[in-house]
Amino acid sequence: MGKSVEVIARGVCVKGGKVLLCQSKKAKIAYLPGGHTEFKETARTSLEREIVEELGLPSKAGRFLGAVEHSFKQRGKRHCEWNIVFALEIPTLELEKEVVAAEDHIMFWWCAIEELKQARIEPAVLCDLLPKWLDDAFVGERWGSGGDFA
Repeated sequence: MGKSVEVIARGVCVKGGKVLLCQSKKAKIAYLPGGHTEFKETARTSLEREIVEELGLPSKAGRFLGAVEHSFKQRGKRHCEWNIVFALEIPTLELEKEVVAAEDHIMFWWCAIEELKQARIEPAVLCDLLPKWLDDAFVGERWGSGGDFA
């Protein structure tokens, strides 16, 4: 036993055609801000809590954009997760100013939506899904799958 699927709440904060990305200072991959949901916590509440922890700023988790299942190996250990993705408003965050993390081990930056692949965002399938999900006229599937499930 001991195997579980992690539930991650992620936020898409867009300003001026750019998406806010996060990265561990030790890793070469980027991801959307957010983090693990806790027991008896909604995904939206957990996203807003994580933004306070990561940036020290209040935020508002908005409309549901989609969900992505993802599997990967990290330090030889298999991880499986569900990423629940919401639009995210961080009113006090400004595109023109450096984004300062409240935690020492991470950093943030703005990435043009069309450059997500170059940013090495994970789950990588989000590179193709996010532009669709952010389009208010999009009526397609709001689910994706990425990674190695073998």
